[in-house]
Amino acid sequence: MKLYIAEKPSLGRAIAAVLPKPHKKHDGYIEAANGDCVSWCIGHLLEQADPESYDPALKKWQLSTLPIIPDEWQLKPKPKTRKQLSVLRQLVKKASQLVNAGDPDREGQLLVDEVISYLKPPANKIKNAQRILINDLTPAAVKKALANPRANRDFIPLATSALARSRADWLYGINLTRAFTLKGQQAGYKGVLSVGRVQTPVLGLVVRRDEEIANFCPKDFYDVLAHLQPVEGDPVSFTAKWVPSDACQPHQDEEGRVINRKLAEHVVQSISQQPAYVIRREEKQKKEAPPLPFNLSQLQITANKAFGLSAQQVLDTCQGLYEKHNLITYPRSDSRYLPTEQWGDRHQVLTAIGRNLGNGHPAAFVAKANPELKSKAWNNGKVDAHHAIIPTGKVSDISRLSNTEQKIYRLIAQYYLAQFFPAYRYLTQTAEFEIKGGRFIAKARQNQDLGWKPLLKQEPEEQYLPSFRQGDTLWCSGGELLVKETQPPKHFTDATLLAAMTGISRFVNDAGVRKILKETDGLGTEATRAGIIELLIKRGFIRRQSKLVLSTDSGKVLIRNLPQSTTLPDRTAQWESQLDAISQKAKRYNDFMQPMLEDLKALVDQAKATQMSGVSGLKSQTAFKKPTAKRRRKK
Repeated sequence: MKLYIAEKPSLGRAIAAVLPKPHKKHDGYIEAANGDCVSWCIGHLLEQADPESYDPALKKWQLSTLPIIPDEWQLKPKPKTRKQLSVLRQLVKKASQLVNAGDPDREGQLLVDEVISYLKPPANKIKNAQRILINDLTPAAVKKALANPRANRDFIPLATSALARSRADWLYGINLTRAFTLKGQQAGYKGVLSVGRVQTPVLGLVVRRDEEIANFCPKDFYDVLAHLQPVEGDPVSFTAKWVPSDACQPHQDEEGRVINRKLAEHVVQSISQQPAYVIRREEKQKKEAPPLPFNLSQLQITANKAFGLSAQQVLDTCQGLYEKHNLITYPRSDSRYLPTEQWGDRHQVLTAIGRNLGNGHPAAFVAKANPELKSKAWNNGKVDAHHAIIPTGKVSDISRLSNTEQKIYRLIAQYYLAQFFPAYRYLTQTAEFEIKGGRFIAKARQNQDLGWKPLLKQEPEEQYLPSFRQGDTLWCSGGELLVKETQPPKHFTDATLLAAMTGISRFVNDAGVRKILKETDGLGTEATRAGIIELLIKRGFIRRQSKLVLSTDSGKVLIRNLPQSTTLPDRTAQWESQLDAISQKAKRYNDFMQPMLEDLKALVDQAKATQMSGVSGLKSQTAFKKPTAKRRRKK
């Protein structure tokens, strides 16, 4: 008997649906006509044991017992899903072939592998286990996955990488949360000062942004425009912007803006009623390819901007569209590319989009799409376990979906449709002038082929330059002084905070760390970012005010008292680089864990020596309560 172990019941049902019928539905599994069975986890069936499981004395939070480092790691069944674990225990005993059908990512690999390992089947069953990767719950896609199983042992490095991260996060969160909570208590804080390898740098982003805004002092800066027109003939006038020379640097800020008003006024006066010599004129044909299909973070960012939905709302909606309705592919994806084999499914998907969306925008564009256009989205070299989130080929009455589900489905459909529209093409014009020894530049752009732009309701504004050539002389009728004011950065929203988490390298000064972060997922993963934001809100460290995400007093105080290294993304960069090396067989488990433990011990010692300030009188959302293992494990 072949036993498929899915990560969730919805995936299990999708696998069973393509197995020989009739089926027998049992408690916790489905049996096919050929005797094969499909069962499932319900998320994590196992969790890291509490510290007190290793030593009852550790139930009491004490600085003297830190750091807590298990000699032998223990997993324990989660009480709510213990029954399903018992079902799997019996099925694993009977099975002749095990198939890991976890979600197609690092965590999905480990989630099923750790259950198999915990149930201790014979070594040959583990050795011969298979792995299937399913991104799409439609029958055709599931059949294709089942027809192409891989050896589960090929994914051992991926599971080892996930295991290392899971244990490291447990160690980091358990020890630093206990240490700083106890030090906070000593200083008068009532509540839990939770510290996590990912959540704390995210909080640091919000706190530093809020403080930068609070401390911001606006300053004036100045631009100069030259109003130009041909000496004769064409009466059309236009403007060119002054480009300060190197000699002006003492009068500019770090952003290159002129802050000396007298200098700018002098330029205005000197160029008035003066000839303007055309020293360069260029025209370039340019094109802009359609945006790639969504990964989860980009979908969350776009949906927040378009509809005001939180990251968690988007994720929950996508899970429903994937698991319940089978209208989209696997949503917790970090990829914006598609495997070339999916090119063959395009006609079915386009037909489904047209039927599902009915009339109006963007359904009207289905007939205009060119299925023979192949965008850069189809690229096997850019696809690993997941591919981009796209509609499936399922036809359904989407009027039965909730309003939010319809919005998200339409958005995903639009970005898939865009792959079958030509590039947006336009002409840029750049002209450079010399006026009284100063350099001025004018730019313009004209649309030539809007391509995919109308599909996404975008139509770039056009500008025109009159007819003149290099070497011509125009006339500056006058200069204009523009007085502007520097603006503070904007408070984070769900969209901009997610963008910061995915593009965290922008907030890092160290070139080496920045390079690593550019090549990794950033802070958190596609699956965890929404939960991290909600977790920080739940713990009272950040709050929502309309669309804004703001830090609370407790959040500010925590960041001010923590070692700076815990509030920056650098550690995530270092971890992810090493974890990726483990998954690529370039590094071993202990090569990561040993240095991590030394770092942790140093941080715990630093915490013990810390004198917390500004915490007296503050409290978290709830009264002080030692967190459960589940709550502590979250990043």
